Amino acid sequence: MQIIETILALALTLGILVTLHEYGHFWVARRCGVKVLRFSVGFGKPLFSWHDRHGTEFAVAAIPLGGYVKMLDEREGPVPEALRDQAFTSKPPGQRIAIAAAGPAANFLFAIAAYWLISVLGVTTVAPVVGEVTPGSVAAQAGLEPGMEIQAVDGHAVHSWRDVSMRLLERAGEQDTIEFRVRNGDITGTVSGPLGGWTLSDDTPDPLAEFGMAPWRPEIPPVIGQITEDGRAGAAGLRVGDRVVAVNGEPIASWYDLVEHVRSSPEQPLRLTVERGDAEQVLVVTPARRTLENGEVVGFVGAGVQPVTWPDEMIQNVRYGPLAAIPQAIAETWADTRLTLVAIQKMVTGLLSPTNLSGPITIARVAEASVSSGLEDFIGFLAYLSVSLGVLNLLPVPVLDGGHILYYAIEAIRRRPLSEQAQAIGLRIGMALILTLMVFALYNDLMRL
Repeated sequence: MQIIETILALALTLGILVTLHEYGHFWVARRCGVKVLRFSVGFGKPLFSWHDRHGTEFAVAAIPLGGYVKMLDEREGPVPEALRDQAFTSKPPGQRIAIAAAGPAANFLFAIAAYWLISVLGVTTVAPVVGEVTPGSVAAQAGLEPGMEIQAVDGHAVHSWRDVSMRLLERAGEQDTIEFRVRNGDITGTVSGPLGGWTLSDDTPDPLAEFGMAPWRPEIPPVIGQITEDGRAGAAGLRVGDRVVAVNGEPIASWYDLVEHVRSSPEQPLRLTVERGDAEQVLVVTPARRTLENGEVVGFVGAGVQPVTWPDEMIQNVRYGPLAAIPQAIAETWADTRLTLVAIQKMVTGLLSPTNLSGPITIARVAEASVSSGLEDFIGFLAYLSVSLGVLNLLPVPVLDGGHILYYAIEAIRRRPLSEQAQAIGLRIGMALILTLMVFALYNDLMRL
C-alpha cells in the first residue's frame, strides 16, 4: 500500500511541476505567434487527449517523468507556406529565447507564489535552540553551547532548524569562518569559528549532526500513551498511562531509555517495573522480532509514547501580511536558487560528494512524506523542487532550456545560427551528460534503499 502511495505522490508532484513548466513554454509560444501542435504531460503513449479550437493536442501520457511542448518547426519536416510564419524556426532569436526561458520562469514564479501563500497563512516552527554539542566538532569550535538559540547564520535570520540546515549546507566543504548570532537567556551576541572544510556524508547527509549539534527537545517521560491491538505490550498487561520506572531492575528516566531496551532485546523477556496510580507492579513483556529495511533486527512491543507539549517559549508563529509576504517569498525563492547553484558548484569542484545527488526514487519518498505531513509541507516541498527544476533547466547544456538559450544567443550575436554539425555535436554531448547524471542519480537512490 505504501508503494502505491509513494508512486501516486511522485506522479502528483511531477505532474504539477511539469505542467507549470511546460505551460510557461506554451503560453509564451502562443503570445509569439507560434503554432503549438501538442502539449504533453508525461512521455510515451497518451492515456487520453483532446484538442482545443487552435488545433493543439493536450495529452496525458503514461510515463510521468517529464513532459514537452511540440511546436511547428521546419527542422522536423516540411511546413506549409501558409503556416510558415507560425513556425518556431521563423521567429527571431529574441522570441525563441523568451519561449525557452519561459519554462524555468514559470517554475520560479510558482515558487514565489507558493512561499507567499505559506507566509500569509503562517508557519508554526520550533525555535532553533541547541540541545547538545559534540566535543571537538565544528559547532563546538564555533562556540555554540547547549541552551543557545540560533537567531542568524552569517547575518541571515533563521526561524527554524530547517533554516539553519539550509545555511549550513551552503557552507559545506569550505575552510573559512562561520558566524552565528545567538541568544542565551537575556544575552544576545555572536560566536564564530573555523569551518575546517567540514563535509557531508555520502549517504544520508544530516547537516546538524555532522556539524556537531543536536536540537533541544523536551524530556519525554517513559509513560505509555497508546497500545496497539494484538501487540506484545497489551498481551503483557501494559495499559495507557502506565509509567515504566525500571527495566530488569535498572532505573530509566526517559522514553528513549525504554525504547533502547526494547529495540535491543528481540524475543528476550524484559521485567518492567510499572507505576500505575499509587502502586507499583512488575510485568514481563517479550519484544517481538522485527527486521528493518536496512537489515537491522530490533525488538518491538506495540506501544507508543504519550504526547509531549513543547514549552510556549519554544514555539514561534511566523506570519506576514499580504504585502510583506511578497519580498519574503522572493527571498525564500532566491535562497533556494542560491543553495542549488552552490550545491552544483561544490559537486563540480569536489567540495560536495556527487553521491548526494538524488533521483526519482528519493523524490518519490520525500513527496510521499511531505503529503503525509500536511498541505503546508507539501507546498513547501513543491516550491523547493520547482526552484531546483528551474535552475537545472537553465544550465547551458544542450538538450536543456539553457542550452537552447545559449544557441539562440550565439545566433543573435553572429547573426546566423550555428552549423547543424556543431548543434548535433552539442546535442550528443548534452544527451550523454544528462543520461549519465540520471543513471548516477538512480544508482544513488538504489544504494540509499
